Amino acid sequence: LLQQLEQCQFQPDRLQKMGLYLVVTLKTGLILMWDMKTSLFIKLSPEYKGQVCGLCGNYDGNSRNDFTTRSHEVVTDILDFGNSWQLEPTCPTAQLIHDPCSSNGYRKAWSQKQCSIITGVTFQACHSQVDPGPYFDSCVRDSCACDTGGDCECFCTAVAAYAKACNEASVCVRWRTPNLCPVFCDYYNSPGDCGWHYKPCGANCMKTCRNPSGECSNLLSAVEGKACILLCGARMSLLTLHPPCLQCLCTLLYE
Repeated sequence: LLQQLEQCQFQPDRLQKMGLYLVVTLKTGLILMWDMKTSLFIKLSPEYKGQVCGLCGNYDGNSRNDFTTRSHEVVTDILDFGNSWQLEPTCPTAQLIHDPCSSNGYRKAWSQKQCSIITGVTFQACHSQVDPGPYFDSCVRDSCACDTGGDCECFCTAVAAYAKACNEASVCVRWRTPNLCPVFCDYYNSPGDCGWHYKPCGANCMKTCRNPSGECSNLLSAVEGKACILLCGARMSLLTLHPPCLQCLCTLLYE
């Protein structure tokens, strides 16, 4: 994957593995954060505020005009907005996607029950900072739509999105369990060792073997899994573990 990215038309300035995310930084001031599954975040440098348009909106702080078409008309219909930004005339016209829960009734009750973690006591400390309503609705809709192999992936991604928003609002929530969207950092500990740990919220920037300077873009916030590290010694790959050391020389984010 890294080799493919390095051959892209837009050469990345930096490729980093940060926690659970692969972070691609472009020299233009654009950052892509991908969990290598179903979640992708795009961040743009503040210098572009009010100078961009498209499917991601205008980046002017006004959400009311985000549905601006290619012809600079503000519309309310999501299809009119989306279809106006087709790059090629051969692209198929997007059609209205019906509520997946209505066509997958057997999934609706399961989705609502699972997604209630967002509106429940687990995230209670965050509710006053980030409205859980839209995230719950998205979670139910996405969980209903994922009704084939890997169907829990959409649910886990939806909850992780709310946890990320809470983290950015300075509310760190430990919501994963061994039975709910688990992340097994501690699996890599040797018998009697406790160097690998998962934490739901890491520091904004850390010194690692791949980032010895400890310098990161100021657009990057603390990401989940970023503290899933070897506290002493350095794991260079899943198959190569440097033995414990008396003095920590460097640490490497969990891969």
